[in-house]
Amino acid sequence: MKIMPVIGTRPEAIKLAPVIKELERHPEEFEIVPVMTAQHRQMLDQVLKLFKINSSYDLDIMENNQTLSGLTARIIEKFDPIVRKEKP
Repeated sequence: MKIMPVIGTRPEAIKLAPVIKELERHPEEFEIVPVMTAQHRQMLDQVLKLFKINSSYDLDIMENNQTLSGLTARIIEKFDPIVRKEKP
């Protein structure tokens, strides 16, 4: 089963890290395809490094003075082709 956790912030990474690590212990059952939106780049990268989580995709969606609707649109725009390719 292919699982695609999507992580954008440090708190999300902290919460999902134990789940991802447990799933990685069962490669015969699960393929993990982590996707980062990187809303909090520096803090997120610190947590990923700490837990040794490598992203399969990094959407790098942040822009200066971005509105919430602009952020949402960029996530959908960049995420859609990944989902179509990976079919989680």
